[in-house]
Amino acid sequence: MTLLYLVRHGQTEWSKSGQHTSITDLDLTDVGVAQAQSLRSRLDPAEFGLVLSSPRLRARRTAELAGFTDYEVEDDLAEWYYGDFEGMTSAQIRDKHHGWRIWFNGCPSGESADEVRARLTRVVARVRASGVDKAICFAHGHSLRVLALCWLDFPLIFGQSFPLNVSSLSILGREKESPAMLRWNS
Repeated sequence: MTLLYLVRHGQTEWSKSGQHTSITDLDLTDVGVAQAQSLRSRLDPAEFGLVLSSPRLRARRTAELAGFTDYEVEDDLAEWYYGDFEGMTSAQIRDKHHGWRIWFNGCPSGESADEVRARLTRVVARVRASGVDKAICFAHGHSLRVLALCWLDFPLIFGQSFPLNVSSLSILGREKESPAMLRWNS
């Protein structure tokens, strides 16, 4: 049974300000660099048989600074595409779209929830078929939440209840015969 580790990238200027960042390819801040480097004491790259990263610089750089230099870029790990909401904060979006929540309303000109679920379901299938003891994915707040929901076979709207901090570590696996969340946002 594969254990799947999830790592959200370190801080960027937009994660610090709360701006939605999907295709904008930001680097880590100095704080984000330190956060990513701190993962080295918690993770041993030699223990992982499958190492995947989102194509975005912030995720790849987090992987590298955490000591994972031999990773495969997996396009399906990219962040939920925010379309017209790229670069906006939730408060700015709600000023124009009262009560907006990505889990219920999606993003105009962006990806639908079904499209995001399809991408992350492919990642789950790939990890489960890999046969490795441990796999790790370096990615983003919303995409990793969707990945966890796909692992657990939960509806996407549950994502609102699973916030992820920058540079956090989570672990998915099994509890007896059921997919389970073993650790979240540590």
